[in-house]
Amino acid sequence: QAQLLESGGGLVQAGDSLRLSCAASDRTASSYAMGWFRQAPGKERELVATISGSGAGVYYADSVKGRFTISRDNAKNAVYLQLNSLKPEDTAVYYCAARSSSLIGIRRVDFSSWGRGTQVTVSS
Repeated sequence: QAQLLESGGGLVQAGDSLRLSCAASDRTASSYAMGWFRQAPGKERELVATISGSGAGVYYADSVKGRFTISRDNAKNAVYLQLNSLKPEDTAVYYCAARSSSLIGIRRVDFSSWGRGTQVTVSS
């Protein structure tokens, strides 16, 4: 399983932007579908966005469509999540995940490798 390390979280104000990064230690991860999930206190972990192994296919949760953008750089074994127009309800720990397939997955169980997460806090 690939080792995943997230970075880029922080404390921002509503309307601000952040860019999260996920670095994969395993070169084979460059062909895996990847995803970003988030978990707010007292809530279940939920899907934010996923991207196919080639990068051609993407999927977003309705709550972030038009504000967040997922992308990847397979040469760097990295996946990114650009967060724009942040809202207080986006506050959560954001997790990077990889699945052992190049096809997009949209369920938590589709993903077998997880990072430890990075905290995003949006103040009003």
